[in-house]
Amino acid sequence: MSLFIRVPELRKQAAGQAQLIDVRSPSEFAPRHIPGAVNIPMDQIEARLDDLRPGGSLVLICQSGKRARMTAGLLEPCRREILVLEGGTNAWVQEGLPTVTSVKTRWSLERQVRLGAGLLVLVGAVLAFTVNANWLFLLAFVGLGLTFAGVTDVCPMAEILERMPWNGQACCKAPGRNEEASKCVE
Repeated sequence: MSLFIRVPELRKQAAGQAQLIDVRSPSEFAPRHIPGAVNIPMDQIEARLDDLRPGGSLVLICQSGKRARMTAGLLEPCRREILVLEGGTNAWVQEGLPTVTSVKTRWSLERQVRLGAGLLVLVGAVLAFTVNANWLFLLAFVGLGLTFAGVTDVCPMAEILERMPWNGQACCKAPGRNEEASKCVE
């Protein structure tokens, strides 16, 4: 059974000893997270058990605590000392404690696909009702694409979006880098 730990207790007792695991998605983790936390999204936790330190406490963190509690339930058969940060990252921030922040983050491909598919469905529906019913074929096409992606784990839309300029390689403006190595998307 997992136990809850509050922010002050985490800072006093477990901060140096416990492994902090943030179970949010990478796109949620990147903009703001607790220093020292490692990002292992909830949907990957069972496949990444070897990334968890053996022995010692494990503190699970999410935005407010709900996903961390769910993840604790997944891990309970495998681990004994599981703590859930009560209130999650929100509670940490409310205490005025420092976070690792990044102003510039990119959306995950999954989020970009959801936005793209959602916009195509919305535009197709509006056009089908206002212009011509043949736009319903766009809805069917998007539905077929999402079904194909779900069944095969191959998403053509994600592959196209991956090649877009905003998804290019991150820049490393380190001194001494040659011109070719500094060609990247900012």
